[in-house]
Amino acid sequence: MAHNDAAYSGELIVTWAEVHRDAKILVRRLLPATKWTGIVAITRGGLVPAAIFAREMEIRLIDTICISTYDDKSRGDVKLIKVPDGALQAQGKGWLVVDDLVDTGVTMRATRELLPEAHVATIYAKPKGLPYVDTFVHEVPQNTWIHFPWDTDVTVTPPLARS
Repeated sequence: MAHNDAAYSGELIVTWAEVHRDAKILVRRLLPATKWTGIVAITRGGLVPAAIFAREMEIRLIDTICISTYDDKSRGDVKLIKVPDGALQAQGKGWLVVDDLVDTGVTMRATRELLPEAHVATIYAKPKGLPYVDTFVHEVPQNTWIHFPWDTDVTVTPPLARS
C-alpha cells in the first residue's frame, strides 16, 4: 500500500537508531515480568525488532508467524503462510509475539486467535490496533504512514529552497 493513499495524511520516518532504541525500551519493560519460552516474530516487520529482543533478552528460541493481510492490490484478507508450531501447541503461553507496528489490528487479531495466551509487543500502535497489543512504545494517529528503515533508502535531496 503506497503512503500517498488518501487514507494517510501524515508521515513518520523512522531511523535504524530509533528502532534499536525503542526495541530496547520494550525489552526493559518486559524483562522483569516473565521468563519467556521464546519469541514469535511476525513477518516481515517483526523480524528486526525480534532480533534485537533476542539479543537483549538472551533468548535463542525464535520462530515466525508468516501472515499477510495486504499487498499492492488488496487489503484486509488474511493469508496464513506459516504458523509457529511450538507456540501454537502452547496457545502462546510463555511466548512473546513481536511486530514493528499494529495498524488496523487485522494481522494481530488473526495472530491472537492462534496464540491467545501470548504477550504481544510492538514498537508502534495505532488506535484501531490497540486492543490487540499488550505492550508498545509509541501510539501514532491512524492516518500516519510509518516509513521503517528497511523500507527506505538513503538518497541525496536538493536544498529546500530549490523545491
